[in-house]
Amino acid sequence: MKISRDDLGVMRSSLATLAVAAGCSALLIFFSATRSELAEKDWRNAQRQLRAAQSELNDAKQDRDNMDSYLAEYTASASRHLIGEEGRLDWIENLEKIRTQKRVEDFRYNIGPQKLYAAQPAIDSGNYNIHYSEMKLQLDLLHEGQLFDFLDAVREQIKGWYHLEHCSILRNAGDSQNTGIQLKAECSGGWITLQNRNANP
Repeated sequence: MKISRDDLGVMRSSLATLAVAAGCSALLIFFSATRSELAEKDWRNAQRQLRAAQSELNDAKQDRDNMDSYLAEYTASASRHLIGEEGRLDWIENLEKIRTQKRVEDFRYNIGPQKLYAAQPAIDSGNYNIHYSEMKLQLDLLHEGQLFDFLDAVREQIKGWYHLEHCSILRNAGDSQNTGIQLKAECSGGWITLQNRNANP
């Protein structure tokens, strides 16, 4: 089949229309692909932001749960004079109460000034300084069991943490007045208190 010049003239407008349509189609396909790529990029960014927000939310929930748990522990520790200012007055008052309970025949004590405690080997105490108030005890005993009974009373009845280092017990050879005191005990230790380094002095 031969195409004449007259046929080309008739087809010219159709071919031009076809070329324009093809060009428009190509542009539409290009712009659609570009828009699709941008939309996919936006979707990936949105997914990344969603995961980051979800992670932050989970961390915040975990922090809240931890805070509730630690707050209860902190409050209990503060009420027992483990955290904050030393409870020297409370220690003295309760030692005198224990004296009235006659758990030992008699005892004497001396609480030294509070000092910064330097543990050996060094320990990580977090945001707290460890303070130590040395307390030495001298006790008159009828038998060894009274010493344990007395130390149990100190632990149970006095708010604070008394760290007992050692006790020595000797027979009472000088009981010339027949008091019944069989043993003399000397104990060393100290009250431990944690104080926040960032707290106002």
